[in-house]
Amino acid sequence: MANTKSAVKTAMQNTRRALRNRNIKGQVRTTVRAFREALEGNDKDLLQSTLNAATKAIRTSASKGVFKKETAARRVSRLVKSYNKAIAG
Repeated sequence: MANTKSAVKTAMQNTRRALRNRNIKGQVRTTVRAFREALEGNDKDLLQSTLNAATKAIRTSASKGVFKKETAARRVSRLVKSYNKAIAG
């Protein structure tokens, strides 16, 4: 238990931020899952739109500090790489 007012406030802020980060990470996972499911189908329009949604979610989460910039770049790179592989063949 926190002993000072500032420690109580910091603990509450940490709880709020953790909850926010968890929700944002869940949204990212959902959009990436939708993209991976679209990879198995043959609809190229759906594939493009889900890729856009997934990369937007990842980059937005990085700008909010949920993911580090390098992590976001790596994830986007891997998604785009799999997209290009699916389009090519």
